[in-house]
Amino acid sequence: MMRREAKPMKYAKLGQTDINVSKICIGAMSFGQVGTMHDWTLDYADSKKVINHALDQGVNFFDTANVYSKGTSEEYLGKALKDSQVPRDQVVLASEVYFNPGRLSSKAIHREVEGSLKRLQTDYLDVYIIHRFDYETPIEETMSALDDLVKSGKVRTIGASAMYGYQFYNMQQVAKDNGWARFQTMENHYNLLYREDERELIPICKQMNVSLMPYSPLAAGHLSHRSWKVNTLRSRTDRVSMGKYDRAESQDLQIVDWVSELANKYGVSMSQIALAWQWAKGVTAPIVGSTKISHLDDAIAALSVKLSPEDIHYLEELYTPHEIVGAIDHNPAEGTVLIDEKK
Repeated sequence: MMRREAKPMKYAKLGQTDINVSKICIGAMSFGQVGTMHDWTLDYADSKKVINHALDQGVNFFDTANVYSKGTSEEYLGKALKDSQVPRDQVVLASEVYFNPGRLSSKAIHREVEGSLKRLQTDYLDVYIIHRFDYETPIEETMSALDDLVKSGKVRTIGASAMYGYQFYNMQQVAKDNGWARFQTMENHYNLLYREDERELIPICKQMNVSLMPYSPLAAGHLSHRSWKVNTLRSRTDRVSMGKYDRAESQDLQIVDWVSELANKYGVSMSQIALAWQWAKGVTAPIVGSTKISHLDDAIAALSVKLSPEDIHYLEELYTPHEIVGAIDHNPAEGTVLIDEKK
């Protein structure tokens, strides 16, 4: 049986740090100049409304990247936080590097962090995340550069994103061998429709006490409504989402149906069931992309939903292996953007 608990925002530590974050992270891919990356992103005024509402509800964790909407995501987020007058030390800011010239070379990392700091109007990032694994740059060079940022105070801690388990392990080992900063967070592709990382990457993260902050916890909205296709601007134009999920539609529709059945049974939304499953699986803070305040309120309400072991088994039992989506097998051509959705 599911239990509901009426409690305010909940918080947790990131990895082995003293960084305290809300159990929901706002994905800032939803913010930025329309047409620079997606046609469904919010302009500054609407982005500010969502950001301010998140702050009012106790959300303190925000994730963005240097390439989201050609930097305007960082700009909108930084300006909104500055205008909010919330003290900088009460907000946890994460940004990412990789989809830029030079990938994860030392030169690129030092250059790109300066751009992110400027756009976000801050002197430091709480978490600096490598967006993918770089096959062309030696691991030692990347980890040394990230350690430089931590020692300089420009970054409090570092994180990694979608990659293979052996790659993450090797990077952590290089850092350990050299006494450098190690990853404290993993931002991977994980939801009820995509669970491939349960095989290796997630167990490695848990063994190393690395916090999970998955992107796409609602599978680009597929876990929010029973119909696979909905008539929205995003569903009509989001080719990234189509490429990630449409190929497995036939095998995943039954899982969507069972999320709907459980939501109806308990009188909550499908999104709340999908997010409650994330926390039940040991996730620290799923990244939720909100283009409407109602979406954010729905996600926050999910914190009071507790699934039983029987519920979790019911939701998981139909899962079948999927093609890898997130980790890449080789570097794409310079300038190519392969970005995953944060919703």
